[in-house]
Amino acid sequence: MTQATTTDPYCPLWRRLFALFYDLFAVLAIVATVGLVCQFATRGQLITAGAHVHIAWWYQPLQGLMVAAYFLVSWLRGGQTLGMRPWRIRIATSDGARLTLRQALVRLLIAALPLLLLWLAPAWGLRSALWAMAAAWGVWFAAALLDRRHRTVHDLVAGCELRRVA
Repeated sequence: MTQATTTDPYCPLWRRLFALFYDLFAVLAIVATVGLVCQFATRGQLITAGAHVHIAWWYQPLQGLMVAAYFLVSWLRGGQTLGMRPWRIRIATSDGARLTLRQALVRLLIAALPLLLLWLAPAWGLRSALWAMAAAWGVWFAAALLDRRHRTVHDLVAGCELRRVA
C-alpha cells in the first residue's frame, strides 16, 4: 500500500471501529502466546490458587508491554496494524508523514488512559469500573463524530489522523 497523502479521504468512525475489532483478535493472540510462554517459563506457577488467587507481579505489566509494542511497531513501521490493513486505513501526521516515536507513544498512552479506571474496581465493584472505562472510551471515540477530520481524542492530542488509502 502507498503512504497516506493529504488528498486521501479521512477515515470515518465506523471504519476505524471495525479495524479495532480486527485488532482485538491480534491482541488476544499476543496475550495468549505471552501467557503460554510465561506458564512454561514458571513451570505452571504463574498463577497459583489457594485461599486466594495469586498472579506473579510482573505478568500483567509484561502483557501490557507486549500489546503496547504491537501497536507502536505497527504504527511506526508501516502506519497500519493488522486490523487497519483490510480496511485500508493508515495513520499519519496531518501532512501525510509517518508518526514519530513521540507521537506514537502519546497516542498509545492517551488511548489507554481509560484503563486506569479499573483501579476503581475495589471501591466501585468490577462491573461499575468496566462501565466507567467503556464510557470513557465512548467519549474518546465520540470526538471523531464532532471533528471535521474524524479524529479521536488520542489522535487530537498526538497530532495525527487516520486516512483511507487506495
